[in-house]
Amino acid sequence: MNNKIRNAIISVYDKNNLKTLLKYLHKYKVKFISSGGTYKEIKRLGFNCVEVSKFTGSQEILNGRVKTLHPKIHAGILSKKNNKLHLKKLKKLNYEKIDFVIVNFYPFEKTLDKTNDHKKIIEQIDIGGPTMVRAAAKNYEDVTVISSPNQYNDLVEELKKNKGATSKNFRQKMSEEAFTETGYYDSTISNYLNKISKNTYPNRKLFYGNLVEKLRYGENPHQSAAIYSKEKNIKIKKFQGKKLSYNNYNDIYCALITSKSLPKNIGTVIVKHANPCGVSINKNKIKSFQLALKCDPISAYGGIVSCNFKINKKIAKELNKFFLEIVIGNGILPDALKEFKKKKNLRVIDASKFQLNETSNIISNFNNILIQSSDFKNFSKKDFKVVSKTKPNLKTFKNLIFAFNICRFVKSNAIVIAKDDTTIGIGSGQPSRLDSCKIAISKMNHFQKKIDGKEIIAASDAFFPFTDGLEILVQAGVSAVIQPSGSLRDKEIIKYANRTGTILVFSKTRHFKH
Repeated sequence: MNNKIRNAIISVYDKNNLKTLLKYLHKYKVKFISSGGTYKEIKRLGFNCVEVSKFTGSQEILNGRVKTLHPKIHAGILSKKNNKLHLKKLKKLNYEKIDFVIVNFYPFEKTLDKTNDHKKIIEQIDIGGPTMVRAAAKNYEDVTVISSPNQYNDLVEELKKNKGATSKNFRQKMSEEAFTETGYYDSTISNYLNKISKNTYPNRKLFYGNLVEKLRYGENPHQSAAIYSKEKNIKIKKFQGKKLSYNNYNDIYCALITSKSLPKNIGTVIVKHANPCGVSINKNKIKSFQLALKCDPISAYGGIVSCNFKINKKIAKELNKFFLEIVIGNGILPDALKEFKKKKNLRVIDASKFQLNETSNIISNFNNILIQSSDFKNFSKKDFKVVSKTKPNLKTFKNLIFAFNICRFVKSNAIVIAKDDTTIGIGSGQPSRLDSCKIAISKMNHFQKKIDGKEIIAASDAFFPFTDGLEILVQAGVSAVIQPSGSLRDKEIIKYANRTGTILVFSKTRHFKH
């Protein structure tokens, strides 16, 4: 059944496009009821409006905290027009039916971005607005609720189609969106209060996000997917190329998290299937890419490159020589964009505004959700313990820290072999740590045709349960190894290191990534 709109209560913080909406409502002889800044704006725009305090016969009190919280407002919104008792009660009290609610809320999220002042933040928690929206949404059979300026165009079309009325289907759709809006709003408040009280794992955890985009597909073409963000945008900008899929985003974040963890302006990461397959730090930025690629050019084919520096034309030309799905830069210069246009399917992304934040990692499994803190710990020499008789020099320690840092981004079991701040062999995702060692060695021997005698080091994301993993690494030419301690055979492993003159460092920190 279509409902004619007679009385509309309007209370909006965001007043964009309000004039256009009022014009159409006025055309259908709708009476406007409002208060505060919205009342003044409606009058300024040249429309008649009844102030809430006059409508209810009650003054605004408590510095504006109580305006619309009045029985005349809520009885008007919640009464059912086909309920004789409701209509009889309204008539007796001289209350009017309210059949249209246009409300958007105080900007709580925006306030969090602007200030840390708790008193100011608390004052931006809207009470009257969400209360009216929830009431209208509950009574959608009789009441139309508009909870966002983004809905104005749809409303205008609905009014045109139905000659000043709204259909039940439209009202139900607006109700669904309204409850989503109030739920989102309450979630931001709940998460803020939990954050300031350091209640990381409350009895009930609320999650919220804004739809960024519906994706090409999920992990496979027959699966649907979308990406949501707590932010209004995801802090990355795509300049060209095909629409992104679930897998693309998964790879992008792996690449970004890895490259952003490296020393600024000199690091390149190549990722395939959410695993780094080549990483290098070098002041020569082109060489940084070339060395990263050399680690495993077969796996890198059709992969993602993330540079933590600005990409210019010269670098773009070098990247264009190899088949890549996505290129990410900490800024993309105009001459580079022009060069990348030669490959129209290549996605080019600027991630200069993307930052690593200490946020929770969330994984959903059916109706269950796993949450953990991020593995962003920064390491220095003092975090490690040298347990071998042979001691590392500063350069060796630096390389060990580099390799161990990369381990945290490689799927477990993870082995990273490196030299001169560059990976030369990566073994990932094996149930057996020994197999990961063998894969890393195999890749090193296959792609590094000439090992020039420079020190080769290795890192393991977790401890070696037996000496066999360490043994085959040493036999392959590795002279220094970093690994977490904790094995029942730690003493045997130390003994083997001392017997072979191998540098052995215990990290005391594990980097499992499943």
